[in-house]
Amino acid sequence: MVDVLPLVEARLCSALGEPDARAAVTFLGTDRIEVLRFTDGDVVRYATLGMSAQPMADPTAVLADPVKGPRAELVLSVRHGIADTDKVLRPLAVLAASPQVEGVVVVPGASLDVGDPLWPGAPFTSVLVAESGGLVEDLELDAPAEPVRFLPLLPMTPNEAAWKRVHGSQALQERWLTRGTDLRDPLRTSVALD
Repeated sequence: MVDVLPLVEARLCSALGEPDARAAVTFLGTDRIEVLRFTDGDVVRYATLGMSAQPMADPTAVLADPVKGPRAELVLSVRHGIADTDKVLRPLAVLAASPQVEGVVVVPGASLDVGDPLWPGAPFTSVLVAESGGLVEDLELDAPAEPVRFLPLLPMTPNEAAWKRVHGSQALQERWLTRGTDLRDPLRTSVALD
């Protein structure tokens, strides 16, 4: 079995440049999760490294397949210097560990909630998982392993998260788009949901 993490890190670096910081978090009973920080002008991107080491397993499966199953890493992009967003490292690692800890399969359209602000003063406690393939291309692995997908995270206010539960992720993304919402603003307010 191939260690996918060096390949994942190489893909992140080829798409985002060299990381200017990294931190590692280990939770009891889980593999180590790293969060890499990439700064590009006024945007800082945080990417997990470690979530894709094992495929995500269906929580109802009796036995987890060590090769087959979706693999992913998480990528969060925010404007730099407006808020203390570096404190997002631990919440991101918690989200990346959720497949191992809670048996969650993270897919586009899903909501992930950490229960606390993503960083000090953040109006967000949850994120919407967006489609992969834009910022960082999927990393193909040898069959039968599925590709590693780099899933963008879009911070949601509690009101947006509640609205998304009723109307769906597509409707929320369309609302953001039509209202010109700056999803990288770390202090933005909720989009109008009337």
